[in-house]
Amino acid sequence: MRLFLAGPLFNAAERDFNRRLRDALVEAEHEVWLPQEKEPRERSGAAIFKKDVEGIEWAAVVVANMDGPDPDSGTCWECGYAYAKKKPVLAYRTDLRHAEDAALGRFNLMIEKSATKVLLLPGAGVEQVARKLLAALDKLEL
Repeated sequence: MRLFLAGPLFNAAERDFNRRLRDALVEAEHEVWLPQEKEPRERSGAAIFKKDVEGIEWAAVVVANMDGPDPDSGTCWECGYAYAKKKPVLAYRTDLRHAEDAALGRFNLMIEKSATKVLLLPGAGVEQVARKLLAALDKLEL
């Protein structure tokens, strides 16, 4: 399956997590678009935007990291675009923090309620995230 791996990519730890998750998904025979490797930072903002849209168009599913006190705004936009294109969104969260009002959503109301599946995996490492995502992907009806 073709996957767009959305998530923050602004420091070494985030980029390393993304690469390791991509590798686990590729090992399971998925094709993965990893934005940090498709959009060199020396390019213009317009070029980066165009490349991200290209990746979402290419993908069958968006897999999105929702970690942080407020999930990355670019990742949220990518999820919204995928939702508008009627592409499934698998959102996952490994963050130990959670919103105070779970009735409104545990991270971002609009993303949580529009995602096809939300995986809450507090403290999970790459291997556990990959296993849970692979199980969720197996259950998707495309």
